Amino acid sequence: MRTALRIVLQPQHLRRTLTIAAVVGTVLTAINQADVIVRGEATSTTVAKAVLNYLVPFIVSNLGLLVGARDERS
Repeated sequence: MRTALRIVLQPQHLRRTLTIAAVVGTVLTAINQADVIVRGEATSTTVAKAVLNYLVPFIVSNLGLLVGARDERS
């Protein structure tokens, strides 16, 4: 677990995974929630969905990073 945290918190990795999360999260939020947001009808549920739109790609990109790092060590 410590090794995984050390890898994902390296500045170059964190910059990449946060960028991926920002781009993918913004696209997903625009696709799935833009109409609700534009109409001004966003609720706490809408906000929770938007947060997940950013969190999921962040987690997935970090998992990919860790798998790649494991493969390099093998």
